[in-house]
Amino acid sequence: MQTIWLTGAEWLAVLRIGLGLWWLESWRHKDKKGWFERGTGIAWAADVAGKHRWAFVKSGFDAVVAPRQKTMAYVVVYAELALGLGLIIGFLTPVALVGGLLLNLLYLVLMIHDWAEQGQNAMMALISIVALFAMSWQTWSLDRATGLFL
Repeated sequence: MQTIWLTGAEWLAVLRIGLGLWWLESWRHKDKKGWFERGTGIAWAADVAGKHRWAFVKSGFDAVVAPRQKTMAYVVVYAELALGLGLIIGFLTPVALVGGLLLNLLYLVLMIHDWAEQGQNAMMALISIVALFAMSWQTWSLDRATGLFL
């Protein structure tokens, strides 16, 4: 593959790092005090799930998230941080890519009616798939330096 400036593997690493920065920004802009102390993030998600056109979204939310709202707030917020850092430094990259893909798919299903939000989740999911199947951790990553996932 011929490219301008960087090799194909380096461009894939740029894509992976960019996705990590996107996750890090998602974590950075969250009102953590609101999420952890007032439960605003989970309350918002409960409202969306309660009005969702697909009944399984509400029942799934009620079964999985509602009984453990505080725990789930921490899981969502710190998953975004872990995904961002993991992808930027290339540590446990395939795990981070699959985890990010699953989180984006959950967001996609929850927000199926909001096309503005869907664009972001769809693009992040697509980048995750490309970075995963192209093995983007082969360049500029701790996984490469430590010999993981070769």
